[in-house]
Amino acid sequence: MTDRIFDRCNAVYVKNVRCKGRGVFANVPFKVGDVIDRAPTWAFEGDEAAILNRTGLIEYYFVRDDLKREANNRVVGYVVFGFISLVNHSSNPNAETIWTDGEAGAWASIVAIKDIMVDEEITHRYKNIPDYPSKVKFIE
Repeated sequence: MTDRIFDRCNAVYVKNVRCKGRGVFANVPFKVGDVIDRAPTWAFEGDEAAILNRTGLIEYYFVRDDLKREANNRVVGYVVFGFISLVNHSSNPNAETIWTDGEAGAWASIVAIKDIMVDEEITHRYKNIPDYPSKVKFIE
């Protein structure tokens, strides 16, 4: 069994992080503005969010801050496929999620907002922390 699982380009890898679970790490250096990874998404609405919030999937879906949540059952979140879904939270992140919409749907890109060294964990700020159950503790 290996302790690191690499993406297809060998730019990032996943490994277990003590007290956090899986995390994504740089296998190459990234400079500010570099796109680290890009992934397709599946959008869901308010009723589906209520169901997802009662499952473990809450830990893997994203909330966009460029779309306002509305009471008219508009999209409220996205399941993001790929390594991006395993990027851990930090209150002092080194990356952020950038959204692109097109005919093929919404895509999420994780982009460096600080220089990231080889073997450094890639982190971003979660937008839906209030939705998490109180038993989930965020560790820096």
